[in-house]
Amino acid sequence: MRLLHPEWLLLLPLFAAAGWYWRGLRLEKPLRILCLLLVTVLLCQIQVRRHGDGLELWVLVDRSDSAKDLLSPKLVEWEAILERSKKPADRLHFVDFADEAVTRGAQLRAGSTEFAGNTRATRINSAAGHALAQMRHERASRLLVLTDGYSTEPLDGLSDRLSSQSVPMDFRLAAQEAKNDWRIAAFVLPRRVQLREAFLAEVVVLADQDGTVPLELFRNGASIGKREVEVVNGVGRLRFTDRLSGAGAFRYQATLLPPEDALVGNNTAAQWVEVQGGPRIVLATAYEQDPLADVLRSQGFDVQVINALNELQIGSLTGAKVVILNNVPAYRIDSEFVRALDFFVHHQGGGLAMIGGKHSFAAGGWFGSPLEPLLPVSMELKQEHRKLAVAMAIVMDRSGSMAMTVAGTSMQKMDLANEGAARGIELLGDNDFVSVFAVDSEAHEIAPLMAVGQNRGTLQNVVRRVESTGGGIYVYQGLLAAWKQLQMASVGQRHVILFADAADAEEPGEYIKLLEEMQKANTTVSVIGLGTEKDTDADFLKDVAKRGNGRIFFNANPNELPALFAQETVAVARSAFVEEPVDIKGTPGWMEMASGAMEWMPQADGYNLSYLRPGATQAAVTSDEYSAPLVAFWQRGAGRVAAVSCPLGGDHSQKTRAWKNYGSFCQSLGRWLMGEQVPPGVGLRAGMDGSRLKADLFFDETWNDRVALHAPELVLAEGASGVARPVNWERLAPGHFRATLEVVGEHYVRGAVKIGDSAFPFGPINSAVNPEWSFDRSRLTELRAVSQRSGGAERVDLSDVWNAPRPPAWRDLQRWLLIALVAMLVFEAWQTRTGWNPLGKKEA
Repeated sequence: MRLLHPEWLLLLPLFAAAGWYWRGLRLEKPLRILCLLLVTVLLCQIQVRRHGDGLELWVLVDRSDSAKDLLSPKLVEWEAILERSKKPADRLHFVDFADEAVTRGAQLRAGSTEFAGNTRATRINSAAGHALAQMRHERASRLLVLTDGYSTEPLDGLSDRLSSQSVPMDFRLAAQEAKNDWRIAAFVLPRRVQLREAFLAEVVVLADQDGTVPLELFRNGASIGKREVEVVNGVGRLRFTDRLSGAGAFRYQATLLPPEDALVGNNTAAQWVEVQGGPRIVLATAYEQDPLADVLRSQGFDVQVINALNELQIGSLTGAKVVILNNVPAYRIDSEFVRALDFFVHHQGGGLAMIGGKHSFAAGGWFGSPLEPLLPVSMELKQEHRKLAVAMAIVMDRSGSMAMTVAGTSMQKMDLANEGAARGIELLGDNDFVSVFAVDSEAHEIAPLMAVGQNRGTLQNVVRRVESTGGGIYVYQGLLAAWKQLQMASVGQRHVILFADAADAEEPGEYIKLLEEMQKANTTVSVIGLGTEKDTDADFLKDVAKRGNGRIFFNANPNELPALFAQETVAVARSAFVEEPVDIKGTPGWMEMASGAMEWMPQADGYNLSYLRPGATQAAVTSDEYSAPLVAFWQRGAGRVAAVSCPLGGDHSQKTRAWKNYGSFCQSLGRWLMGEQVPPGVGLRAGMDGSRLKADLFFDETWNDRVALHAPELVLAEGASGVARPVNWERLAPGHFRATLEVVGEHYVRGAVKIGDSAFPFGPINSAVNPEWSFDRSRLTELRAVSQRSGGAERVDLSDVWNAPRPPAWRDLQRWLLIALVAMLVFEAWQTRTGWNPLGKKEA
């Protein structure tokens, strides 16, 4: 028996003194003495030792990248030993962990048989806390950790938690047998440099042998040279210099290329370098000589023009205040950059504008993209505004690779492709026609060419049931079958969507001749490639799209397939660029963007038909039957977004460029998108300390009132599409706040500090060397020390864990004592009321 809080026993002499001093309380009555004793024992939380009922063994299984190859071959045997050697009353629980911990039973109930979490970190402390929180205190429990021992987080506080719950922690190490291992131990670069400033970088290489090893350097994914690193006494250093002539942030990467290496996960290190400068406008444009750039520069704006759209990357947003997309299609821009725009606008306070043209809005494939919800206009053409029908053939890959399960879900790649085709059929009009083929070594007709109309539901149900049956994808057979169907269509616009694995697209056949025939008949072909542009068959798929006068999309994430099908369907069937001149009407909404009235141009040469979203403001509209917004804008979080539906350059812009207020309009648009200037007196410093991000906010007394009214908010996102999450501040001194966060693996972090309407962006920033592969031996020492202090040990023979001294299990008596106290109080009250006395005397 034990008392968890024996300090409450001090109440007993206080009760005795109160009974002696205040005689009227009559505390000497036996029932009242018993009630006071029960109250005291309840407060002391008495527990009695349990015997029997077995042991609850919680096994933490390391699923991180660094331990996966070591543990996976041994896990089946180890788990079988634990199952066989346990006694009938014992219970066994498995917790898989890496960056997060998941109880295996919960994982199976979610429909996943494999660990679906992030594997780029080893968080033993967090996993142990996860298991401790689920343990039943009335049963004896024990922890067993199966790991390589290299935690990426400290085990601070774990010993205290284990001791407080009387839970020993054992461990079994999967020893690293890495011989002939080369690794990058450090990659040192300056975080910030000036434009065209030369800077020095250093790569530190460690090895268990001496020699020379090749190393390749990259900037923003492009190789900038190969070098040889000489390793002497286990250490090698390579220094190089570089200078940056463009604005933004640039990602440098160093990769070791040893002919033989035991562990390849520690061969890469990366670092971001930011070029400092004032706020600028990033203008991504389809025009070599964009008149918009000249006008903005003449108005004093710093404009970075990007014609090579493949150069747009996440670092382009660093230091940028506004991004303008001038008649550029979605498929030519890196999807990571497009996904990053949401955080750039909502949290970093950036401005975004889309300018019209034949490759913009829905016609440019922006419908269904991550950018679409930001725009103040909706892009899909309403059914009543469609004038031309479309005949579309969907050709889907159903090869063996499509049967693979998508990470984090129970769905196959084929299921997501089917859902994409169904989404495309949903967006077609009643008068459109569609046919569907699934292709492996031949083309299988899923649905012949038919009008969508009343068949829409049936078509969607049929395509959702397509299954992968193995083999490769014979592209030529699929295109040929689609063309035979489309030849029977009576409508003028015909289009093929080809979906194929970029690493497994076989049998080109006479595709060049076939595509020439289709082109002559005004039939276009677009390609959705599952994979990247570096896959083996990517160039072939690019050529198919080029010869088919269509678009090509590469995406390695199968979860985005439905959105890609939707983008392409709307671009073909539900987008409209009105080419006839149209009269323009101004609205009072312009006064929300600029201080003075605007004399609008009489006519525009053409525009992208779209519709104003609820909550948005329109500054100018067309005078035709559609009354469509020509200039629309709204506030999105901390940032601002505008849509200008008429071209400001190139074809269909003659009347606009001849407009006398063209420059004034562009200036007002630019200034509104830039937002308000941040008052002086505040500064932000963000940097990495190992794998820990540290952000310091400093402000002077002029900001005290603002900070008191609007407490600073720090929001972070990992990667391009990471979910924004708030981080708590620590106040170190007046005018000084600090926040810290552990960054997972090689992930980069973008962030923003918001104080009222002001936003202070930073990032991307990352840990140069992935802690998951650093193999810090102090972590092994720390693990052994925590285990020893808790009463655990290293278990070479796993069956011994069941024979180890079992920690005591305690049973709380609180429930029964509380019931007894209530019963005693009721009985005492009844006795006092009736005067009943067991000795037969009635109390006075």
